[in-house]
Amino acid sequence: MAEPVRTPRVLVVGAGGIGGIVTATLREHDPSIIGEVVALTTNVEIARATEDQGFRLTGEGGDRVVPGRAVTALEPGSKFDWILLCTQPPQVEAAAKSALPHLADGGAMVCFQNGLCETRVARVLEDAGVPSRGRVVGAVVAWGAAMPEPGLYERTSAGGFTIGLPGGEVDPRLEQLALLLEAIGPVVISKNLLGARWSKLAINCAISTIGTLAGVRLGSVLIHRFARRLALDLMTEAVAVARAEKVRLEKVSGTLDLDWIALTEAERRAAGSPGLVAKHAMLLAVGARYRKMRSSMLTAIERGRPPAVDFLNGEVVSHAARHGIDTPFNTEAQRLVHAIARKELSPAMSTLRRLADPTT
Repeated sequence: MAEPVRTPRVLVVGAGGIGGIVTATLREHDPSIIGEVVALTTNVEIARATEDQGFRLTGEGGDRVVPGRAVTALEPGSKFDWILLCTQPPQVEAAAKSALPHLADGGAMVCFQNGLCETRVARVLEDAGVPSRGRVVGAVVAWGAAMPEPGLYERTSAGGFTIGLPGGEVDPRLEQLALLLEAIGPVVISKNLLGARWSKLAINCAISTIGTLAGVRLGSVLIHRFARRLALDLMTEAVAVARAEKVRLEKVSGTLDLDWIALTEAERRAAGSPGLVAKHAMLLAVGARYRKMRSSMLTAIERGRPPAVDFLNGEVVSHAARHGIDTPFNTEAQRLVHAIARKELSPAMSTLRRLADPTT
């Protein structure tokens, strides 16, 4: 990468829950650390709402309004040192392609999506003749956000980021990115981004998907024992695939250990055990801490957009096939989410129970 500028220009692509919080918080940042911050959206209602009222923030961090607006087009020839891709996973490749002409020499794109999107974005750059090494950064997001209405952004939980390069390289520009993102939450620079990605993927395969199937916020679903057991089964399959891929899993937020969370063979067969009790208690704590979190996949479906399930449970299923690993829970979860998107099913606790017992 080129030598970083003192006040980098930042483009945030996507102005949904995460993108709106990121944009607004960076706009409040010390101008000696960050230069211009531009938000780009394809949603004209968001553009109109922010133009009229600014970015309205609520939830964690307090209620406030940050002046500014999201734009639907960029100035020709404008260049940015950091392009933060804050779209949903199904839109990430199109977002990267459209933003690529605005990437400054030595600049980098940052993937804020859940899943394993860095490879997809790198392919976009390579297909355009732009070397991707050192120019695609991963940012694992450990906090939640929602957009109840255009221009209104609710931060549903506290947390920060784990950032790194897909190959684990050390790069001094990551320090600059960390300095920017620390306005939003604590940042860890990791040499094992893949391990952090797979750990978060395992969690999202459970948390985001059961929230989509049940149609309620996380706190309302994890109070049910059968839902917690489904979450454990989904995560266990994902961990098995990560191990087959020879990924060294990282703790999420420094505390959630996916190697420990994964059910042992004895726990899978047992009706109860001290280990199971501890894992259910951990999920109850997660449900309490992130009780307001609402699945972004469910929001996408409600807005007529494709859900990200192929980037979550679908990634587990496709990688498992390479190793001959059976993933019945993730396979069925992927099928059920698509059925909801096609309006063949409705999000409900009864739909979630179908994952526990497909014969129902």
